[in-house]
Amino acid sequence: MRIDAHQHFWRIADRAGQWPPPALAAIHRDFMPVDLKPLLDQASVDGTVLVQTMENEADTAFMLDLADRTPFILGVVGWVDMKAADAPANIARLAQHPKLRGFRPMLQDIADDYWIDDPRLDAAVAAMIEHGLVFDALVLPHHLGPLLNFACRHPGLPIVIDHGAKPPIAEGRFIGWHAPMKTLAGLPRVHCKLSGLLTEAGDQKPQAVRPYAETIVDLFGPERVIWGSDWPVLRLAGDYRAWLGQCLDMVPNEHHVAVFGGNARRFYRLGA
Repeated sequence: MRIDAHQHFWRIADRAGQWPPPALAAIHRDFMPVDLKPLLDQASVDGTVLVQTMENEADTAFMLDLADRTPFILGVVGWVDMKAADAPANIARLAQHPKLRGFRPMLQDIADDYWIDDPRLDAAVAAMIEHGLVFDALVLPHHLGPLLNFACRHPGLPIVIDHGAKPPIAEGRFIGWHAPMKTLAGLPRVHCKLSGLLTEAGDQKPQAVRPYAETIVDLFGPERVIWGSDWPVLRLAGDYRAWLGQCLDMVPNEHHVAVFGGNARRFYRLGA
């Protein structure tokens, strides 16, 4: 089974004042399952993990409703206020949905770079672990230190780093990203998504992505790398089938079953 472990849906009417702005014409419109299904069929992708894009529970309810009506959505990563006093109760309630698989605070957009390195998250994390949920880390390279502290505090929580922590590919910088990623990769419950890198390449040629992608596979190993498209954000940089083909080329053939489906099924407990 081939799985796209990172894609989004949205209705632009729900996003007043939210990203994306009208200037990003390629993605400033509605994106729904009917738009993605032909691309999945063309690329022989069997199912997806739908990931949140707004910091409110209405977005999570929207996604879970789509999942109820869309067979190819195998799992949903939602949002909950993890520092709220009622976070454990909200997590327990949302976890009753059979396709809710985890949560993602939008760390890249939070002004406090150390938001994640805070004991006030402990109760929410305990609830997530109790209900078998995972944590998607939407971070930039400067968040990797605080994320490491969080991961060490909660060794029982499965974590996946979205988009390889968005390395500065367009600037050609490597060292400041590589060192903390190597440290995080030393924690056995930390995974990494092979997604979003083409967008980070900016005006660079697609080949600029290869050293970063190969480093991700080398650091985390083929058993902890999970492929995703980041569609429709991907539309800002490339084409669905082309990105999949590029990743298939960058990942050794013997690891395709794991990276392009098996790891996502295990990490997100898809079908459980």
